Amino acid sequence: MERGNEPSTGAQVMISVLLLGVDLMVIAWLLYGYGITGWADGYDEGNAPEAPEVAWRGMWILAGGAVVTGGGLVALRLRVMGVVQLIVLGAGALLFHSLAAHA
Repeated sequence: MERGNEPSTGAQVMISVLLLGVDLMVIAWLLYGYGITGWADGYDEGNAPEAPEVAWRGMWILAGGAVVTGGGLVALRLRVMGVVQLIVLGAGALLFHSLAAHA
């Protein structure tokens, strides 16, 4: 068994935890924007609500991030980090899809 240039599993887990924190902050920021937009829509009864559009935008941002970062890390053979990115950002994209679909 040869030793490659890949980081150890422990280093991959540590970086995955750091990326998880960044991912959760991005999802929280997008949820905050969705919530503020939904709150503002309650005071603007004359116009169409903008919150579903914000949710769709958040979904596409997270889905694109999952494909680019998760897929890129998996392609670089950093499987642990790539799978964490795919799962977390993919779950966030599904959350925003459900928010947009039920609004």
